Amino acid sequence: MAMTLDGKLVVAISSRALFDFEEENEVFEQGDDRAYMALQLQRLDIPAKPGVAFSLVQKLLAFNGARADALDAVKIPPHPVEVVVLSRNDPVSGMRVFRSAQHYGLAIERGSFTRGQPPWRYLKPLHANLFLSTHLSDVRAALDAGVPAAQVYPRSVHASDAHPAEVRIAFDGDAVLFSDEAEQVYQSQGLHAFHQHEMEKAALPLPDGPFKPLLFALQRLQQAGTPAMRIRTALVTARSAPAHERAIRTLMNWNIEVDEAMFLGGLDKGEFLREFEPDFFFDDQTGHIESAARHVPSGHVASGVRNHLV
Repeated sequence: MAMTLDGKLVVAISSRALFDFEEENEVFEQGDDRAYMALQLQRLDIPAKPGVAFSLVQKLLAFNGARADALDAVKIPPHPVEVVVLSRNDPVSGMRVFRSAQHYGLAIERGSFTRGQPPWRYLKPLHANLFLSTHLSDVRAALDAGVPAAQVYPRSVHASDAHPAEVRIAFDGDAVLFSDEAEQVYQSQGLHAFHQHEMEKAALPLPDGPFKPLLFALQRLQQAGTPAMRIRTALVTARSAPAHERAIRTLMNWNIEVDEAMFLGGLDKGEFLREFEPDFFFDDQTGHIESAARHVPSGHVASGVRNHLV
């Protein structure tokens, strides 16, 4: 019987998002991939340092050690999380990726290494729930294909180690969890029209955004509720009252719960995220990501009207 990833939360991640390969990448960017390969081979026995998304991956994989009886209660496989390396690296450099994962005890068994070619096309066969990459073009292509994806900012601050038993993930609302319907009103007609639009449609759920499927998959893990590991989620949005109500009612309509909701009314998100201490934060606006990256691991979701304007 063929192996299957059905029913699992599948995270596809590039090597630079998982490990700190910034020094090696400088060689790659010079256009000499053979020099890059030689450097990676030279450092084969030197574990790479953790990258921006390392904490997120490490904690998600910890669910695979959870009690089977707790997972069975919500019909989740005994090993419910699969992490796959999907990288523009060459196969030789891929050896160092796997060795580094083994060094840190990360149970990563699968990977595709494409030597410079876009790897996003393998997301569909993997049934990926999330794709994290430093390449914006791959992220855009993944989003166009219907896979939740974000461009990792490799110089983001790394996650706090203050919550070893919690996977903490923060999401923006419009153009991330929700569609950019309301954002389009704001962009074309201004703040007053946006508030009026959202008050009039407060009882009407917002259309799905690109990260709704990921939030669903995370809630299934959260409901497993093992003693060793849990998930804590937060909605961190520039919305404020009265536009808050439609966002909350949309989550209620989806039968999804988040642990925290921050309606910041345009305040800088960075310092609030610093206090929440997520393992990762997703937002569609580069300005918010640049602010957040000074405090927490962050990724740009290149979707919605704001990203179509650039």
